[in-house]
Amino acid sequence: MKDISTTISTLLFLRISTRTGRKGITCMSLLVLLSALLFMGSGCTMASKYRKRADKTAEKIINKKQTELFGQTKDFNIERPGDILRRRLLIEQDLPQTGKASLGADNLDKIAHWPEKAYPVSKNSGAAQDGITLEKGRSLKLSLIQALEVGALNSADYQTKKESVFQSALDLNLQRNEFGFFIDGEAGSQLTVDTTAGETVKGVTNTGSLSVSKTLKSGAKIITAIGVDVVSLLTGSKTSSMGITGDASISIPLLRGAGRYIAAEPLTQAEQNLVYALYDLERYKKTFAVDVVTSYLSVLQQSDQVDNAAENYRNLITSTRRTQRLADAGRATVIEVNQSLQEELTARARWISATKMHENQLDSFKTLIGLPADADITLDRAELERLNSQYAAMAKAVETPSNDTTSKSTDLVPPSMEGAGVLEMNEDKAIELAFGNRVDLKVAQGRVYDAQRAVVVKANALKAELTLLGTAQVGQVRSLATTDLPDASLDTSSGVFNGLLNLNLPVERTAERNEYRKSYIALEQAVRNVQSLEDTIKLSIRQSLNKMVEARESVAIQTKAVSVAENRAKSTSMFFEAGRSELRDLLEAQASLLTARNALTTAVVEYRRAELAFQRDAGILQIDDKGLMVEYSPTGE
Repeated sequence: MKDISTTISTLLFLRISTRTGRKGITCMSLLVLLSALLFMGSGCTMASKYRKRADKTAEKIINKKQTELFGQTKDFNIERPGDILRRRLLIEQDLPQTGKASLGADNLDKIAHWPEKAYPVSKNSGAAQDGITLEKGRSLKLSLIQALEVGALNSADYQTKKESVFQSALDLNLQRNEFGFFIDGEAGSQLTVDTTAGETVKGVTNTGSLSVSKTLKSGAKIITAIGVDVVSLLTGSKTSSMGITGDASISIPLLRGAGRYIAAEPLTQAEQNLVYALYDLERYKKTFAVDVVTSYLSVLQQSDQVDNAAENYRNLITSTRRTQRLADAGRATVIEVNQSLQEELTARARWISATKMHENQLDSFKTLIGLPADADITLDRAELERLNSQYAAMAKAVETPSNDTTSKSTDLVPPSMEGAGVLEMNEDKAIELAFGNRVDLKVAQGRVYDAQRAVVVKANALKAELTLLGTAQVGQVRSLATTDLPDASLDTSSGVFNGLLNLNLPVERTAERNEYRKSYIALEQAVRNVQSLEDTIKLSIRQSLNKMVEARESVAIQTKAVSVAENRAKSTSMFFEAGRSELRDLLEAQASLLTARNALTTAVVEYRRAELAFQRDAGILQIDDKGLMVEYSPTGE
C-alpha cells in the first residue's frame, strides 16, 4: 500500500511539472526523491505497523471462527509474557544456560538492520503474571492447579499449537485478499542523453501508474489501470507534454477453471484449515491437561512408594538388629540373622531404586510443563491424600466375596455397580457422547469432504479451456520524440477495443488424468481414516470404562488388603518377640504390607487416570483459558 501513496504523490508532482516547466520538473524530482527517502527512512515504523495489523487481523478472524465453532470467544494470544516461570527459575535458581536464547527472544541482541528495535520486548510488569512467588534458597512447591496453569504458559508444544492456529488465520486472510480489490502503483523518472544524431539531446521522462484489479469467485478477473507520463526536453525547444492512458481488461473462464466451486477452492480450503487448526488445538489442550495430571499423580505415587520403601527399610534394619540380639542370647540362629540381613540389603536396594525413579519422574514432569529439568521443584502431596479420602467411601461401598465369611458359596461374583463413580456410564451412551464431542472426528469427517471437493476440482482440470477476453485502451502516451504534441486526454470515444474467445482443446491431459485418478485414492484413504478413528474411539471408551471398574474393585480390594497386612505385621511381630513364630513369617508379613500399600496407592491413581482418560477420549473434558480442567458432570452440576 505504500506504493499507492508514492504514486499519488508522483502524479501530483507530474501535474506541477506541466505547468511550471523546467523549474517545476526540478521541484518535482526533489519532491519524489524526498518522498522515497521518507518511506525508506520509516521502515522500522512501517514494519511495526504491519506486524500489529497482522496480529489484529488474525485475532479477529480467530475470534469469529471460535464463536462459530464453540459458541463463544476464547482468549487467544500468541504473545507470551516475558516473566514466564521457566525464565524466572533459570535466573533465580542460577541454573545453567547456553546463551541469551535460553531466556527468550526478547533477551537476544538485536542484529544489524533489525526492523523493530523495540520488538520483541520483555513484558515484565513487576509481579509475576502466574501469581507464583519464588523464594531465594527454597524449593518451589507446585499445586496441581498451578502445574496446569504453568504448563499452558511454558510448554513449547502448547505454544506451537497456538501459533499454528495463528498462521492458519493469516493464510485465510491471504486467500480472502486474493478475492478483494488489489490496488497497485509505481512511479519513475528517467533522464535520457542522446548523442547519436550528431547533437546532444537531453530529456526527462516521468511516469506513474495506478491499477485496480479484482478476481471474482466465479473465476473472472477484471483489471483497470491509468497511466500518466510527462516528457520534457532539456535542450532545443525545451518543450514538454503529458500523456495519459486508460486500460481495462476482463478474463472470463467458461469451461476449465470456471465456477465458484473451482476458482474459490483455495479460499474454501483455507477456511477449513483454520477450523482444523482450532479443533486440533482444543484436542491438544485436553490431551495435554490429562498428561499433566497423570504425570503429576505418577510423581506423587512414586513419592508414596519411596516413603513405603523407606519405612520397610527401617523396619528391616530394626528386625536385623533384633535378630542379632536374639542370636547373641541363643534364641536365634546364624541362618536367621543372615536371612534378615539379606532382606535388609534388598530393602535398601528397593529404597534407592524408588528414590531415583521418583527423581526421574519428577524431572520428566518438569520438562512436560515447560520447566528446566534441574529446577528445584516439589509437588503437593495433599493431592494424593485428597484422592485417598475421596475414594475411601467408594471402597466401603464395594462388596467383595470376602466381606461375607458366613457364606458357603464359592460362586465367582463379577463386579457390580455398587460404589461406581458418576462417569461409569452405559457403554452405548459413552460412545454416543464421544461421537458427538470428539473434535478430531469432526476433522476427519471434514477431510472426507475436502477429498470429495478435490475430485471435483481434478475432474474440472480435464476439460477444455474456453476463455472470453475483452480489453479496452484509450488515451495516448508521450515520448521525447513527441514533446511537441499537446497533452493527451482520456477520450472514451476514441480507443482500441478487443474481444477474443480462446479455445484450448484437452488433447494432452496426462498429468491431469493421473491427478484425477489419485484424487479417488485420496478420498478412499480419507474415508478409511474416519472408519479407523471410529474404531479407535470405541476401543478407547471401552478400555476406559473397563479400567474404571477394575480400578474401583482394586481400590476396595487393596484397602482391605492393607488392613489385613497391617494386622498380620503387628501380630507376627508380637509372636516373633514371644518366640511363637519364625523370622521368615515376620519378613513375609512386612513384605506383604509394603506390597499392599503400594498397590492401594496405584489403584487410587489408576482410577483417577481412568476418569480423566475417559473424559479425554469422549471429548467431554473442557479446558478454560488458563489451561484448567472443567470436568464433565452427567447431571450438569
